[in-house]
Formats: sequence, structure tokens, C-alpha cells
Amino acid sequence: MSQPLSIVADRQILLAEETFSRFGDVELVDGRSIDEAAVKNADVLLVRSVTPVDESLLKNSKIGFVGSATSGIDHIDTDYLKKSNISFVHAPGSNARSVAEYVLSSLLATAEFNNFDLTKKTVGIIGCGQVGSRLKRFLESLGVQCLLNDPPLAEQGSTESFVALERVLEADIITLHVPLTTAGKYPTSRLVDKSFLDRLKPDVVLINTSRGEVVDESALSVFKETNPESTLILDVWCSEPEININLLQQTFIGTPHIAGYSYDGKLKATRILAEALLTETGSMSAMAQILTPEAVTDAIEYNDDTAVQLAVMQTYDIRSDAIALKELLNMPSGERGVYFDSLRKNYPIRREFTNKQINTKNLNNAMKQCLLELGFNTGAA
Repeated sequence: MSQPLSIVADRQILLAEETFSRFGDVELVDGRSIDEAAVKNADVLLVRSVTPVDESLLKNSKIGFVGSATSGIDHIDTDYLKKSNISFVHAPGSNARSVAEYVLSSLLATAEFNNFDLTKKTVGIIGCGQVGSRLKRFLESLGVQCLLNDPPLAEQGSTESFVALERVLEADIITLHVPLTTAGKYPTSRLVDKSFLDRLKPDVVLINTSRGEVVDESALSVFKETNPESTLILDVWCSEPEININLLQQTFIGTPHIAGYSYDGKLKATRILAEALLTETGSMSAMAQILTPEAVTDAIEYNDDTAVQLAVMQTYDIRSDAIALKELLNMPSGERGVYFDSLRKNYPIRREFTNKQINTKNLNNAMKQCLLELGFNTGAA
């Protein structure tokens, strides 16, 4: 690096200033406020999913490197970046464990509330990339049958056993883990439309942690009205942060786009961007160490019947996030978007299963193995 870089970064990127100040001057900006004026004199732009990055944003700038601390890239015009010789990196898989843990917590909460045995249910996983495949491993470790659908991966020769969408829609639980796409052979925009919903069981559990636009929200609201025994679990919404209030009222669990918001997932994303910028700038010096909170040792004595429920819920109980978002229903319409964003901006530190050590002295070997496969530390407490 011949001279320090000018870096504009979304202030919600974990440890952005501490990590990227070694490359130059860092200006932290609210992601929704990043506009043409904000990036005009910058060399590097670091964003999250709330910032659309395209020609209208960058055409009058000198940006040479764009990084997105996200798995999805539907907010990035990659064709424009390539045409303009602007380097781009994102963080695929960085939050995969976080999202899979979110889904598992939501399913355990739903099973407890509706008094059903999760192991007796069939789960349809639509989209089997980093998140979907990890969730499959989680659920199969619990003895849950999974049906997988991912036409693009099937065509690429994946060794997974995929089934047709029609078969997946017969499952008791449907969970969506697809990228948002509007073109190509398998577009996912409004994948969940009236035709899709009409094929579901009346008491289906439907989970969306992918993108709000994957679902036709009007059709979903009608489906819920006509199938009151169904259960909706939604982390993503069309028109965020001004989300559909009627649909929020219909959810069992509604959260403010935080499924992938574990501290560990955010940290992985920051590291990916920093390592890419090191390569881009040709710097030979090591990246500054990023400190993480210590892992937690659990003193609770578990038993085989409740170990998974307790271990998951004490690490991440999704119901607290759902309660927080439902407060939005009591607010004037003009305050709701600000509140939605505030829940994301002020999200508490949430650690992943891998940072919790379980007291296993009262557990049989099968349960110890199950907890180990979920990622918990099952060493001597």
C-alpha cells in the first residue's frame, strides 16, 4: 500500500473500525444511509445486505474494492462491478451455522408450544447449500427425517438424495434456504406463491430465513387465514424495515432479519473481508488479532430426555427475539421501521453452540454424540 486507503463501512460490520483501520481511514456509516455522496472519495466500500451496490451508487466514485459481510449477494450488481474492474468479495457460509441454529431453536420452541415430537415429523429443506446442508445434519443427528430439494445442485451432480418439489411440499415442516434470484432456470423470487401454498398441509410449519421476496406475502397471509392451524416462522420480510404488520400478527415467531446474527458468524464475515483486502492491497503484514469472548461452561446437570432442548434453548432461545419484534405492533406506523432497524443495530451478543461446554456426566453415549454433532463441546466440564 503506497498510501492509506479511504474506507467507508457499514457500522454494523462487527469490529469494522478496529479491523480495517490498519488499512487506512475508516468512516462508519449507517448502512441504509450509504449514498453517492458518502462513497464519492472512498477507495473501499464495506457493506451488509441493506445497502444496494450498483452503478447509481458507484459511478462517480473511485471505489476499487467492495466487500459485503453477507452470504447473499442479491443487493450487489456483480455484473457492473466486473465490468468496472472493481474487486468484490463476500462471505458465503459465514453465518450458516447461525441460521441453522436459529431454525433448530425455532423448531424446538414450536414443538414445545404445540406439544409434538419433532422426531416424528418430516422436514422439507428447500435449498441445500451452506445453511440447508448444515441444518440437515443437525436434524438427522436428532433422528428427524429430511426431504431435500435443490434443482441447481442436483444438476451440478451433488451426491445428496434430492426429491421433487411436489414431494417436499408434503412434509410437516418446510424451511427455505435459497438465494433470491429473478432470472435463470430456477428463479426463487415469489417461489412461495398461491400454487406453492395450496399444496401444503393445513397444519404445516413454514420457516423463511432466506429473503423476504422469496415469499408472496399476500398469498401467505391468505393461506394463514384459511389454515389457522399452520405455523409461520419468519425472519425476513419484503420491504424491510417497513414490514407487513398483518403478517407479523399472524406469525408464531417473527424476528427482525437476525437469523445469521451470531457474534461468531459476524466475526467470520469480518475476517473474510479483511483477508481479502490484505490480498488485494498486497500487504505482507499479519491481520490484527480479533478477540472473541470466552466460551461458556454450563454447570447444569442434564438428563437424556431434556438435554437437547436445554442445551439449545439456553444457548439461544429464539422466543426472546420474537417477543421483541412483536412490540412493533404497539407502535405508531411512523416508528416501526426505526424500531425494526434498532433491534438489528443493538442486537445482543449471541454465541454459537460451539462456544458452550455441556456437563455430560449424566448422559448416555448416544446423547453425548448427538450434542457433539450439534456442535456443543462435550468434553469434561
